[in-house]
Amino acid sequence: PATAASTMPLVPELLAKKRKRDDAAAATRAADALHAKKQSRAKKAKLFKRAESFVKEYRQLEKDTVRLKRESKRQRSFYIEPEAKLLFVVRIKGTTKVHPKTKKILQLLRLRQINNGVFLRVNTASLGLLKYVEPFVAFGYPSLKSVKELVYKRGYAKVNGRRVPLTDNKMIEDKLGKHKIICMEDLVHEIFTVGPAFKEVTSFLWPFKLSSASGGLASKSQHYVESGQAGNRQHEINKLIANMN
Repeated sequence: PATAASTMPLVPELLAKKRKRDDAAAATRAADALHAKKQSRAKKAKLFKRAESFVKEYRQLEKDTVRLKRESKRQRSFYIEPEAKLLFVVRIKGTTKVHPKTKKILQLLRLRQINNGVFLRVNTASLGLLKYVEPFVAFGYPSLKSVKELVYKRGYAKVNGRRVPLTDNKMIEDKLGKHKIICMEDLVHEIFTVGPAFKEVTSFLWPFKLSSASGGLASKSQHYVESGQAGNRQHEINKLIANMN
């Protein structure tokens, strides 16, 4: 008569080994998933702290400005704001029947199409280029609010020559992590403060494609100081950005 042991189904050795491997792989995947979850939580906490520190920095700048203005008023003197470090330039006209040098400078500034916009560092080189193309562009000093709205609403990255929407912080970290820029708030901070990695950040971003201004832009051929649209409009550029964003 057959014993109880002889009636049990025999598991081939290869099948047993496969089950063992599968169990080990499943355990490894579970451990990796747990580790990734912990890392994700830690990164979120880190990003929150960074954003919080940036907010404190911006608020302190505002408080310092208000304090200095009040002190100047109290002493019956004038408060002179520090020179702007950041420009936002938007192209407002086409280049039909213009000098090839003007076209080349617009290409160098990455303003290939009407309503394209870019951030520039204020320096002798950029101001010199803007003098040549002033009739075709409007520019000025963007506020923190304008920088944020442009990056969050119109921000696209240049990845392998393609225009890719900024939907994931990982994309930013992969490209700019070596500069300690790992999220959208880091991008905004680096641009607004014109930080050491400003060039890398602006090269990473695709030129902003803005909408046509609500109500249109009258007198494009005239300078802003002559009730036109072209040239430097200083802090008034923020109104134009809001109108086109």
